[in-house]
Amino acid sequence: MDAQTKDRLFQEGLDAFNSGHFYEAHEHWEEVWLKTPNPDKTFLQGLIQVAAAFHHYSRANNLGCHNLLHAGLLKLECFPEEHWALSIEPLRASVRMWLVPLRAGKNPHKMEIPRIAVHGGPGISVPK
Repeated sequence: MDAQTKDRLFQEGLDAFNSGHFYEAHEHWEEVWLKTPNPDKTFLQGLIQVAAAFHHYSRANNLGCHNLLHAGLLKLECFPEEHWALSIEPLRASVRMWLVPLRAGKNPHKMEIPRIAVHGGPGISVPK
């Protein structure tokens, strides 16, 4: 997969996530993940797990949501506050807040699903 295709797929995943299309985000990012070495493979896996978690939530699977948010957060915690021109800390903070009611067996239905902010420019370039 060439760099331009990786960048396009990653951006499509980001757009899908921020539009609430979590399954599509997962699918786009997984294509990039398959062709990305560590440590960025771990970063992508964290994003994929968070996207999949919110897909589970949209299907009323709170346990699946909890488990994937927890797994995704563990991976994202290994990266700086900004990574790949994305603001990661606000996403992590939101995931932490979502985990509180989910751990208690409650539905976080009044909580806003996070979006991922791009930092510093119009495009994202995925490391090769």
